[in-house]
Amino acid sequence: MGGANIWNAVQVAESHSSEIPSSSLTVDHSLSLSDMKPRIVELCKDLFEQWSDLDESDFSLETVSGGITNLLLKVSVREENERVVNLTVRLYGPNTEYVINRERELQAIPHLSAAGFGAKLLGVFGNGMVQSFINARTLTPSDMRKPKLAAVIAKQLRKFHQVEIPGSKEPQLWNDIFKFFEKASSLKFDDSEKQEKYETISFTEIHREVTELKELTDPINAPVVFSHNDLLSGNLMLNDDEEKLYFIDFEYGSYSYRGFDIGNHFNEYAGYDCDYSMYPNKDEQYHFFRNYLNQDQPHEVSDKDLEALYVETNAYMLASHLYWALWALIQAKMSPIDFDYFGYFFLRYDEYKKQKGKCFSLAQSYLSKSETK
Repeated sequence: MGGANIWNAVQVAESHSSEIPSSSLTVDHSLSLSDMKPRIVELCKDLFEQWSDLDESDFSLETVSGGITNLLLKVSVREENERVVNLTVRLYGPNTEYVINRERELQAIPHLSAAGFGAKLLGVFGNGMVQSFINARTLTPSDMRKPKLAAVIAKQLRKFHQVEIPGSKEPQLWNDIFKFFEKASSLKFDDSEKQEKYETISFTEIHREVTELKELTDPINAPVVFSHNDLLSGNLMLNDDEEKLYFIDFEYGSYSYRGFDIGNHFNEYAGYDCDYSMYPNKDEQYHFFRNYLNQDQPHEVSDKDLEALYVETNAYMLASHLYWALWALIQAKMSPIDFDYFGYFFLRYDEYKKQKGKCFSLAQSYLSKSETK
């Protein structure tokens, strides 16, 4: 999606639901919070008529989180009756349309929201969306591995995977990886140091790895489900008092393979620092699988089903490394956010190479065993 397509977001919202207000205003991501405030106030007044007469002092603004692709803001509005309404304004990171299909995201949100996932979509604008505010804290990578929480996440993910999103149910994983590959392999950097690093990467080798991995995973026949595809700790929120868990941010969501969503989530135990010693061991994975496969009686899950999901997840866990490695190269070129995307590429690709032998032989021996049966 090119820059011109940003306006599609507004059109998509209009075509989907006449109730979702839209505005063509944009808000500059790089402004300080105090400079951003008048723009956000103008935006809220443009989207929500009932606030058009409020004073700027009736609005307050704070940063919830700055992910490495988005900026999340909490807006509190004091209405005429003194009631305070909280909203979340999400500003898309600049140039993120190179790696994110916003149209796909906006089509899915109303259906996910109806099924009880994420925040409610209240409005869209030129470079972002307004959603209901979720009163909860963002998880940390170490939270995700706590057995009690891991069980809750697994059960919730199973429910998420049961949501039906209209449109094509073709799995998008390999299409997305090959699209990323096309973009990532034809970049040019103005910064000579970056260009030198870039030239050390063998795209012939990466292409071969992607093709080999696709050939390995195809016979696994993993179920195709609507996947979140980015279940890192920052996209999981918990209200401790109500013990309620929320999945947020569906911008990478698509129909994909079940094992990819789970394997990608396990990779995120490592956090942004990519400490892969935190990757869950077999017992921790089985605990997750039991709760995913049988919410009511996790201990009833058969060894056969556990082994099948273990093989599937750990084969697709490799695909998650390739996906985000290629994504990072595109971001190194496109994103103005101060993050070492090059370093991130090498961390993910090196981990892929480190885990490849073990995961390939696990899948191959499982598949040959199944064939002989």
